[in-house]
Amino acid sequence: MTIGSKLAWDDVVLPFQLDNSDMRGRVARLDGVLDGILKQHDYPPQVEALVAEMALLTALIGQTIKLRWKLSLQVQSKGAVRMIATDYFGPQKEGEPARIRAYASYDADRLSAGAPFDQIGEGYFAILIDQGKGMAPYQGITPLSGGSLSSCAEAYFAQSEQLPTRFSLSFGKSTERGGAEHWRAGGIMLQHMPKASPHVSGGGSGEGGLLNAADVVSDNNRDDWNRVNILLDTVDDLELIGPSVTSTDLLVRLFHEEQPRVFDAQAVRFGCTCSEDRVRQSLSIYSAKDIEKMTTEEGRVTADCQFCGAHYDLDPATLGFEATKGPDEGE
Repeated sequence: MTIGSKLAWDDVVLPFQLDNSDMRGRVARLDGVLDGILKQHDYPPQVEALVAEMALLTALIGQTIKLRWKLSLQVQSKGAVRMIATDYFGPQKEGEPARIRAYASYDADRLSAGAPFDQIGEGYFAILIDQGKGMAPYQGITPLSGGSLSSCAEAYFAQSEQLPTRFSLSFGKSTERGGAEHWRAGGIMLQHMPKASPHVSGGGSGEGGLLNAADVVSDNNRDDWNRVNILLDTVDDLELIGPSVTSTDLLVRLFHEEQPRVFDAQAVRFGCTCSEDRVRQSLSIYSAKDIEKMTTEEGRVTADCQFCGAHYDLDPATLGFEATKGPDEGE
């Protein structure tokens, strides 16, 4: 793929490298994905903004995982927004799209008129990677700080991975002809290429003593990192979210002197892994008495997927471990 290529950039993550400054990164554009995530719920604006930011971070970070792996980002807090959870499912095969889903749990009566991040209290930001059956999952956490979810992600990479990382994100609703509103989101992730034993400045300058990106840049590479960040600071919201500026054009506009080199783009789609079989499997550990307690007055057991809003209506007689027993397998 060349810098001049013109592709349909919506719902795509484009990895790139800046050869002159030894940086790597990704450009993400989400529109249908974000619509698919947010239309499942009637979130207040502050919660919508947090979910949109988290989905963008998930797409940018998730592009690096291998086929069939799963990346999850989670926020757990004591604030009005108690939890935000996102999943990125790596493609099943080369050339297939990745899938993203997300949802938030919140107390509506505790939401304030403040900024979205103000709705999150004390807590933590976590990144989890599931490498599949037989492999131990990876988990890393960092405290919530810095005034945005992207700042939390930057602190995570500085502290846990010793990788200088920077995000620039934009998202919001655009109005199409006819008055229909449509979500658009875009962002750039920059990372210094990993080096052996980066120099770490004394105590860290991040909030609360946490490391930030500048703390883990080696002295020899500090000028490169600062220069590329100054260039990134010139980007505006419309360039990030498109659609008039393609991802490749954006890279040329921002980093042409850094010799940007792009790689194969990864398509992403909204997608959920819930199913009736999974619901039945999750209920298979319960006894008939337990199932009876879950049964509604109408004589059904119901379940709703928090991610996609799917509703499952099941016959209690077919649920639980006792329902799978044969006629001669009594207690």
